[in-house]
Amino acid sequence: MSKRNAIYAQSGGVTAVINATASGLIEAAHSHRDRIGKVLAGRNGIIGVLREELIDTSKETRSTIQRLRETPGGAFGSCRYKLSNPTPTDPDIQRLFEVFAAHDVGYFFYNGGGDSQDTANKVSKLSQQLNYPVQCIGIPKTVDNDLTGTDTCPGFGSVAKYVAIATKEAALDVASMSESSTKVFILEVMGRHAGWIAAAGGLAGEGRNEPPHLILFPEVPFDRTDFLQKVESTVKRVGYCVVVASEGVQDGDGNFLSDAGTKDAFGHAQLGGVAPILASLVKDELGLKYHYAVADYLQRSSRHIASAIDVEQAYAVGKGATAAAAAGKDDIMVGIERTRDKPYRWRLANVNLSKVANVERKVPRSFRTKDEYGITAQARRYLLPLIRGEAYPAYRQGMPRYVQTKNQLVVKKLPRYDVG
Repeated sequence: MSKRNAIYAQSGGVTAVINATASGLIEAAHSHRDRIGKVLAGRNGIIGVLREELIDTSKETRSTIQRLRETPGGAFGSCRYKLSNPTPTDPDIQRLFEVFAAHDVGYFFYNGGGDSQDTANKVSKLSQQLNYPVQCIGIPKTVDNDLTGTDTCPGFGSVAKYVAIATKEAALDVASMSESSTKVFILEVMGRHAGWIAAAGGLAGEGRNEPPHLILFPEVPFDRTDFLQKVESTVKRVGYCVVVASEGVQDGDGNFLSDAGTKDAFGHAQLGGVAPILASLVKDELGLKYHYAVADYLQRSSRHIASAIDVEQAYAVGKGATAAAAAGKDDIMVGIERTRDKPYRWRLANVNLSKVANVERKVPRSFRTKDEYGITAQARRYLLPLIRGEAYPAYRQGMPRYVQTKNQLVVKKLPRYDVG
């Protein structure tokens, strides 16, 4: 088998550990130099591939690649861009394969969520139709934890840890001031259709009177009257109320409470912030003093408090993707299989991309309490191992020493191509 180059692209919202995946993939490529030549990274994801803006990762030092393991963000840039019509005659697809051919690419690694796995699956199928062999390997990444075919998604464990800790610490603040000040605190977290991140907030405490007192899942239709009654009764019983709300909370008709009326590049509704809407309800209907926070990018970029197991798994799927490609695998995603809860054990497992593409995994009913406002013991058994361990980055003068890549581009061989 002749040596061919590889393209790696990061897709969608980045995480605290996606660079650990890149690190694992690139480092492993050195062990397969008989099969894999250069690893080229798309600058700003698939957009960079289409523009033929390809980063030569071999120009980075080994130390830099190693230190990516503890650096958040997307070192090579990411994007939200969906190949509009993935058929052999689509201009984007034709351009993609032209770039592959120009740079002798035989491996395509796509690191992202459900939409990205769908793209990798389609590119694999199209390579056969276009008679251009390229092995497509999907690598899971999403803080939403909503991919099937993997026990957890790299990126989720660190977000879960951040949200659980933030909920616990904020609750201590509110409890301290509740007698004469704030009675209700609302933390808004990510999660459009799946409430895994909101569920993680439930790890902050146990028992009816421990925060968070209410978790709002996108899987559960929002009942305005019931919510207000629960908040009021909690304040009367405990003295304050802490709420963790998913951004994707919907009403009984399936409408997002915070729909901003616009769409993102993948056609998803842009959500405008559910926390202030809930806070207004509390103020207007109950007359209670409130505070709210929107975790937003902080939850997915907080590498300083990342889960050690999340970092380990993110690195492993990158390394495993390279090994799978070198072994001749195609049209698969390298996922994580849980083999034991206590003590927690896991291994890598390959799953066909057609079983993963565009399939959302939501929080099961068995993970939510009877009243739908909390998490069960079963949910705790699933979630707790994913947030365990600390993997602190190196510090200098009180600040993390994050690395910055050179991102040196290879020489272009094709005419200019305008994306979008």
